[in-house]
Amino acid sequence: MARTARLFLPGMPLHVVQRGADRQACFLDADDYLRYLSYLSQALQANPCRIHAYVLMTNHVHLLLSADTSTIPSGLMKSLAQRYAQYFNWRYGRTGSIWDGRYKSCLVQDELYLLVCQRYIELNPVRAGMVDLPGAYRWSSYRCNACGELDSLVTAHPLYWRLGGSQVEAQAAYRELFQRDWSLRDLSQLRASINAEFALGDQDFLRHVAERGDQPQA
Repeated sequence: MARTARLFLPGMPLHVVQRGADRQACFLDADDYLRYLSYLSQALQANPCRIHAYVLMTNHVHLLLSADTSTIPSGLMKSLAQRYAQYFNWRYGRTGSIWDGRYKSCLVQDELYLLVCQRYIELNPVRAGMVDLPGAYRWSSYRCNACGELDSLVTAHPLYWRLGGSQVEAQAAYRELFQRDWSLRDLSQLRASINAEFALGDQDFLRHVAERGDQPQA
């Protein structure tokens, strides 16, 4: 059976999720997280795109990125998944795939949902009960986006800079977003969009994506 074509629009943010096989852990200690981030940095050199947010959980990874051509996200994820799996298997003396098939992805309407999606990604450790505050979790982009901590992986989206007239103001406004309660509607939409591998946005955006469905990602 042929694989379902991935949806892609140039420059449009893409929410990517890669899960461990059978929901098993794919990061066992700090060295594993650091190795994955190192491979991600290297993969970005060959597959240049802009990462706006990320989080590495124990058994899965979230990335929010944008790219100019459809081959870049697939090339990035293929390289990253293969290199890290080889490392993980070598380190722990195991064989076979560590990932649950192909990564999932969905388009994100930037004007309405980019910052909602960033917040969803960076709050994953809080929702999982791993930390009380997103800044307490080491393996995410939160401290870069919210506090200005240097992270060479992260490129702020233009909408992020609209939060304030300066970097300090944008960071303060970004932190304020995390003080708001989640709407059940937003959570439901975010989860449904990635599970369906379609798009996250309003009805006009969803129709637009459906009409452009003949532009698949590899």
